[in-house]
Amino acid sequence: MPTPFISRAVRPLLLAAMLVTAAPAAQAQSSASADHPADLLTPAFHKQRRELVRQAMPAGSVAVMFAAPVRNRANDVDFVYHQNPDLYYLTGYQEPNSMLVLFKEPQTVGGQTGVTEMLFVDPRDPQREQWTGRRLGSEGAKKQLNLQAAADNKAFATAGINWAGFTNVLFAELPADMRDDTRDPADLFNLVASFREQAAVPADFKPQQSDLYKIIQRYGVSNAANLRPYLENLTKQNPGVAQDAYVQSYLKATTDAERQKAVANRLLSRFDTSVLNDILSNLRAVKTPEELALLRRAVRISAVGQQEVMKATTPNMGEMELQGLHEYVYKKYGAEFEGYPSIVGAGNNACVLHYITNDKPQVKNDLLLMDCGAEYHGYTADVTRTIPPGGKFSPAQRQIYEIVLAAQEAGFAACKPGAEFQAPHKAAQKVITDGLLKLGIISKPEEVRTYFPHGTSHYLGLDVHDRGNYEPLQAGNVITVEPGIYIPEGSPCDKKWWNIGVRIEDDVLITSSGSENLSREAPRTVAEIEAMMARPSALDNFKLPVLR
Repeated sequence: MPTPFISRAVRPLLLAAMLVTAAPAAQAQSSASADHPADLLTPAFHKQRRELVRQAMPAGSVAVMFAAPVRNRANDVDFVYHQNPDLYYLTGYQEPNSMLVLFKEPQTVGGQTGVTEMLFVDPRDPQREQWTGRRLGSEGAKKQLNLQAAADNKAFATAGINWAGFTNVLFAELPADMRDDTRDPADLFNLVASFREQAAVPADFKPQQSDLYKIIQRYGVSNAANLRPYLENLTKQNPGVAQDAYVQSYLKATTDAERQKAVANRLLSRFDTSVLNDILSNLRAVKTPEELALLRRAVRISAVGQQEVMKATTPNMGEMELQGLHEYVYKKYGAEFEGYPSIVGAGNNACVLHYITNDKPQVKNDLLLMDCGAEYHGYTADVTRTIPPGGKFSPAQRQIYEIVLAAQEAGFAACKPGAEFQAPHKAAQKVITDGLLKLGIISKPEEVRTYFPHGTSHYLGLDVHDRGNYEPLQAGNVITVEPGIYIPEGSPCDKKWWNIGVRIEDDVLITSSGSENLSREAPRTVAEIEAMMARPSALDNFKLPVLR
């Protein structure tokens, strides 16, 4: 699944480049047993992750993390609940209306001494559990998740945490899309409000601006030549930054002395949203053996899905029908969800990068782009294949496809420890640029962005566009390599290229000596795809009654 060049996910990379030369939501908590999967991450894994976060926290600090909001689908029906990946990573807890508090130094909380971690959770409620599933409650959470301390979320308001005594209060950006359940005085809405009140978080505190102030104070004098263009560009994109008095004061400074004065003109807040983000990004960028086992499973399921859909596809099938085949394979193998909305687009629809409508009744003989990934126990794959529904590529389709395939091979070759994160993209972009110039689709190299507008790689894990530090590649990183060419109808080139959209995407593990293509079971070459599509499908004789 392609990620934009300018997005929150890649902001650390962009900054570094500039500064360096239909179900109820509250579902039952799953646990490994005869009735549940046996290969879930263990409490020991999550406990180790919490300890690593604590070790990285600055002295005198506290870190706070909230569960994801319950999100409404329509009327009184909520979307299936999906936990905040960071909270799941640190606890394994999958229920809403909760918060985790980590202390650098032991504290006294709720009458307990020596507390370094406490999870506040939804209490047991037999009446509600009859409708939405059994809750762990505080005792269940403490026991099953191997937590030092846990309490009902109602206890947070009176826990007696000495917020004023911390040098730094660390938290990720607070949830904003919350509903206030008037029946529940300790739902997520009230937990966040109570935290803001107890910790005295200023009403006008803006995480993005706060992070920006820290960047200015760190680089404002020592690296002004690179920081100024970055800030000037940011002010064009963000009106809030453009109107910020501190940013403008810095930009008006023309000498180092004036910059030093401008930089010192503001005290840094003890409330911080960047430190915890950086700690989690560094940790989640490198997958442990336990995580890799789940990722491998998710990727293999997705690759088999691509195989089976290739065998079943015919021109008279619809995009939605083909989407359903992918997702049936996922469920058959025990993948709970899709990692993101499946992208199944034929012809011009394949030229829409995040096309998820998938409602074309017949794919016909247009190239069919299928960007789909299974989510297995929280970890998501991201595999894309582009195929000819009739089983054979046309000459024009094949020419574009071969360019993208060669670009991906170049991207693979650049995947090695120590290489800059952008190396696969630079390698792939050069091949696509040369290929489009040779075909006359572009007349100068800078026009390549018209037909290849996204990056080639992003991290993969608990999120499809996963956390990461965008530093040089290292063993344990799992990234995508996904070059593409998209030529929508009306493009300024020969009409024979119109409506051709090609993306080939694989999931790659960086190893100590190079890389491993985790999704290699999904056919990639023209010959492999055409051979797979010629094979019989288990669905060939599957006929449903005609609805009239």
